Amino acid sequence: MMFNLVIGQYVPLDSYVHRLDPRSKLISVFLFVIIVFLANNWLTNILMVLFCFAGILLSKMQFSYIYRGLRSVLIIVLLTFVLNLFIASGGTTLFSLGWLHVTTGGLTQSFFIAIRIMVIIVVTTLLTLTTSPIEITDGMESLLNPFKKLKMPVHEFALMMSISLRFIPTLLEETEKIIKAQAARGSDFTTGSLKSRIKAIVPLLVPLFVGAFKRAEDLAMAMEARGYHGDAGRTKLHQLKWSWRDSLLIFAMVLLALLLIFTRN
Repeated sequence: MMFNLVIGQYVPLDSYVHRLDPRSKLISVFLFVIIVFLANNWLTNILMVLFCFAGILLSKMQFSYIYRGLRSVLIIVLLTFVLNLFIASGGTTLFSLGWLHVTTGGLTQSFFIAIRIMVIIVVTTLLTLTTSPIEITDGMESLLNPFKKLKMPVHEFALMMSISLRFIPTLLEETEKIIKAQAARGSDFTTGSLKSRIKAIVPLLVPLFVGAFKRAEDLAMAMEARGYHGDAGRTKLHQLKWSWRDSLLIFAMVLLALLLIFTRN
């Protein structure tokens, strides 16, 4: 596939991470995104990378899936690395390009930021690979349940997020099919001036939006035909159960946070 984004895909396996309660996984991902910003030296960044490797091993996921997820945003990581390489300062100057200076501090900071982005992508990718859209919906709804007292549409919000994640790979696959169909008809998306490339994208966007609206209409009709009426009187086939595994995961996140706090500069 041209688009190798794996966020939104679910791979059913029998692993420790798959058996976790979706609420504990959602809480852990939220905490991890916050904990990432505590890392400010090589030791703390290595601890985060080791934590991600442990999660991959416990999930029994192939490293090729994780690599595909990282490869799809590699250009963003590289662009961020280069920008911080010239913006960040500190330490000794390695070389200069006019008024731009590359220092040892800037190089180190660029590596740290690139690692942060990659570990966040790995953790969020593991969440969607090991948790079905239904479980994500139930977990988000359960965690946001207190906001129902404020008359917030918690169930609808959780369902919307779940459907959005589910349709990411579908829309990317459809985009690739449209690109191949347009290329077979003589369209060129890779050569020419910037203006010509933008014009070439228009025939791509129109059928993509039409297909997206058609899928949304079909989904709405299917949900209505099956008697879906929102959260009112709705029951669940599978009840969420918090186990010792989930408590152990939260404990591991707290332990990681403490390690980063005590080992940071």
